[in-house]
Amino acid sequence: MWREIPYMPLFATLFVQALATMSAYSIPAAAPAIAADVGVDGARVGLFISIVYGVGIFSAVLSPSFVHRFGAVRVSQVILVCTIIMLLTAALGGTAGAIALGGVLLGFAYGATAPSSSHLLISRTPVRLRNLVFSIRQIGVPLGGVMGGLLVPPLVLGFDWQTALLVQLGPAILLLVLLQAMRTEYDADRDVARALTRGNALAPLRLLVELPEVRTLCIAMFCYAGAQLCFIAFMAVHLTSMAEMSLIRAGQALAMFQVAGVISRPIWGWMADNVISARLLLALHGIVMAGTALAAGQFGADWSYALILLVCAVAGATASGFTGIAFAEYARIGGPGRTAESSGLAAALMFLGVMSMPAIFSVLIASGQSYGVAYGAVAIVTGLSGLMLLRRAG
Repeated sequence: MWREIPYMPLFATLFVQALATMSAYSIPAAAPAIAADVGVDGARVGLFISIVYGVGIFSAVLSPSFVHRFGAVRVSQVILVCTIIMLLTAALGGTAGAIALGGVLLGFAYGATAPSSSHLLISRTPVRLRNLVFSIRQIGVPLGGVMGGLLVPPLVLGFDWQTALLVQLGPAILLLVLLQAMRTEYDADRDVARALTRGNALAPLRLLVELPEVRTLCIAMFCYAGAQLCFIAFMAVHLTSMAEMSLIRAGQALAMFQVAGVISRPIWGWMADNVISARLLLALHGIVMAGTALAAGQFGADWSYALILLVCAVAGATASGFTGIAFAEYARIGGPGRTAESSGLAAALMFLGVMSMPAIFSVLIASGQSYGVAYGAVAIVTGLSGLMLLRRAG
């Protein structure tokens, strides 16, 4: 089995994703220093991620045409070039406007990561290993987030925030060069005659009309991705304010969520290839996710630390661990000829969920509702999504 895994394109796409994600999360990680230096409120620096994901929605939909025309490796190189330009623009510009512009530039690239990597992997991965390979590929997202969280703050403290961004240029440039050595072989399927017309550019959206199975999956993935960010964005503040937990222990609980999401991804991928169907597994994810959201909404001072960690681990394994088998399922539905389009649609819907559901969660809390009510809303949408998938799986 292990000899059939396409290691070269798998790890190339994994690290493209990791480096792009690290650059995105470096700005929030360095937010206090940037805010003090640039002279803006720290919360405004946090809007950088919203810019990346917001622009990423459009690039996810539009990028499949470029993948077909120029090749997945070339598009991966463009992702790295945009990442490099973002780092230079933010670090050397040193203003709020420069940082915002960097977010737009990175957003143009970030939405293309899934379409390009899925297109590169689908034809080189045996069907019986598809879920495992796609799940390993998706480790690049949390890996990039962890690298940004662990490496950027020490660099900011030891040097400055500009240096923390500029040191990321080295790995990005190195990978950019290595990808060039792969291009002749891996971009041999590019269609240089493909027109970048409006019809081709909007091909991912046509899948919503043509494939009912995709519509069901899109609704669920919107809710699942939004739930993931609700847990990440509000878990620490909820535990410190309502469960009377120290910031260190709350951080450990959040880390448990993240680690469980990383470890579980290849496990779910293997299970979807060997034990139960990916669609059924995704359905069960939503149902379990709903249960953990209900439990999280009841966190209080009377909860034991061990039980809170257990809930966080199960929540992370589902709300963060689902993405690999989800992208593999989109690839299966779209078929080899439309893998880039189906993956672009998936990324766009996930990005939209990431932007929308935490905002609604925040409005509920700001309006005086309890965390129980807000997490209850998350439980309703994820639970119903899981049941909807379960019905389709049957």
